[in-house]
Amino acid sequence: MTVVKMNVIRKNIGSGNSPLGRAQGNGLLWPFMLISIAALLIVASPASAGEQYMSGSPELSASLGGTNEISPGQEVQIAVVVENSGLNQFKFVNTGLVSRDDLPNTAKFLTVTLGAGDSPFIIKSDPQMLGDLKASSTATGRFTVRIPSDTPAGIYNLPVTLNYTYLQTAEQYGVDTVQNFYKSKEEVFQIPVRVRPDVRISIVSSEFRELNAGTEGSITLTVKNIGHEDGKKAILTLARNDGSPVIPTEGSAYIGDFPAGASATAVFRASVSGSAEAQTYPLDVYVKYENSDGDTHSSDIETVGVPVGGKIEFTIVSEPETVSPGQKKTITVQYKNTGGATAYQAQARVSMVDPFTSNDDTAYLGDVAPGEIKQATFLISADSAATLKKYGIDSEIRYNDAFDNQIISDPIKLGLTVTQDTGMVAGLMKNPLLLAVLAVIIIGAGYALYRKNANR
Repeated sequence: MTVVKMNVIRKNIGSGNSPLGRAQGNGLLWPFMLISIAALLIVASPASAGEQYMSGSPELSASLGGTNEISPGQEVQIAVVVENSGLNQFKFVNTGLVSRDDLPNTAKFLTVTLGAGDSPFIIKSDPQMLGDLKASSTATGRFTVRIPSDTPAGIYNLPVTLNYTYLQTAEQYGVDTVQNFYKSKEEVFQIPVRVRPDVRISIVSSEFRELNAGTEGSITLTVKNIGHEDGKKAILTLARNDGSPVIPTEGSAYIGDFPAGASATAVFRASVSGSAEAQTYPLDVYVKYENSDGDTHSSDIETVGVPVGGKIEFTIVSEPETVSPGQKKTITVQYKNTGGATAYQAQARVSMVDPFTSNDDTAYLGDVAPGEIKQATFLISADSAATLKKYGIDSEIRYNDAFDNQIISDPIKLGLTVTQDTGMVAGLMKNPLLLAVLAVIIIGAGYALYRKNANR
């Protein structure tokens, strides 16, 4: 067709009545020809084609990412995977169309919400905004979920709600205006989650003996399996709770088969730090067991309060003893157990320091119950050059606790006062002449008495 038009142009060039003829006469032939050729090229070239989809919409599905088995008492991350498998079935291409910015099968402003449904689960995360999800794409929302420890075993369906918007239709006005019409949609899917059976323990009873600061005592526990799993080869275990002063020394007991609903009793030993106060401290308890699949698991930890008595302590309740320089004397000391437990096979000991000496510095007290007073005697000697003043001598008690662990008490100060003896004997001891005269008198009196008896 272009050729024909060009031929027409050639045919009419020489005519004076034609536009070209008049342009030639006016000296404007070549500019006119250029404009005419450009117009012909515009008419001959095809316009750019636009696209319009006649049908299509998002096709969403939701599934659980990872394993769907969880245990009671856990706080887990549940991943919800959303997939868009929507198709655009028919596409219309025309030179007069303006292409759309959005595709009908794109889910725009996608939001996913995980619900608890009829389960006892606690959903701790808010709805997740996943943005625009194109066809053949996936997006994942992650939710923090708490499964209460008393959740029965079984399968629970959790509702997943998807909210999104998509391009429903578009209308074109003229050659350059398009009006889009969007539609909002909500879809709900069910995701199955299985709560596996497990062993859970409840402390039925507890008994504590001889647990005092600085000693070792016993703990007797009875526990019940309140879970839904029959535990095999079960081991009841004690564990220290953080910085608690109660420390298990025999913290494991084999209880064997531990079916659901059954109870078991075990005795343990635990020591208490010497720095502990008289109060209740935490202690952790759990069970290691083999489940029905032969896998080894541990139950959730239960915490029991352990009452701890005060440290065994002794005080001296007798009055301070006195001794004179150069004197050898037997002193009597009374010890009282002011602690909260019995001290078994107790022995009292004194530590002599200058100016005192002793060849008998230990005394056996026996068992001393709380509040009981026991008496001990020691033979001591004071140096003749001892300074007249009050002295403090260290004394201590060695004893055994209920499990024959030997313990030494904190030092106790024993008061001794060195004083001058003011009696007659002391005066004679200081005056040798008077002592000699007294000796002569005693000897003479004895001789006279002897002669008198002999003459009878």
